[in-house]
Amino acid sequence: MAQKLRIDKYLWSIRAFKTRTLAADACKAGRVKKEGTSLKASYEVKEGDVLVISKAAEKKTIKVTALLFTRVEAKKAVLYYEDLTPEEDTLHYKSAFMATVLQRDSGTGRPTKKDRRDIDTLQESWFEDTEG
Repeated sequence: MAQKLRIDKYLWSIRAFKTRTLAADACKAGRVKKEGTSLKASYEVKEGDVLVISKAAEKKTIKVTALLFTRVEAKKAVLYYEDLTPEEDTLHYKSAFMATVLQRDSGTGRPTKKDRRDIDTLQESWFEDTEG
């Protein structure tokens, strides 16, 4: 008889989400997919399933290599899945954290409405340049 494991519990146990509730909420919001189809939290995971998980700006593709029923430390958790995320997607996600941060001079006070619009315009143009 094959062992059964809910997807929300699996995603929590491999440390894809901090809590099981967050994993279930991600399933409910359609951010966990298999072959383009959104999965419910009650979906039963099987070895060999390829899942696409979207968290904020990050999008990971993983293959289930074994079922993990309890949460373990991160070093052991990586043995239960294979990360199939293309490297260019990983680098794009990491580059957002390495981007320069806009800073104002100390003591200049809060930005005015015009300053805020200028900052927003600059940030939007920067993100458009990095995405395309």
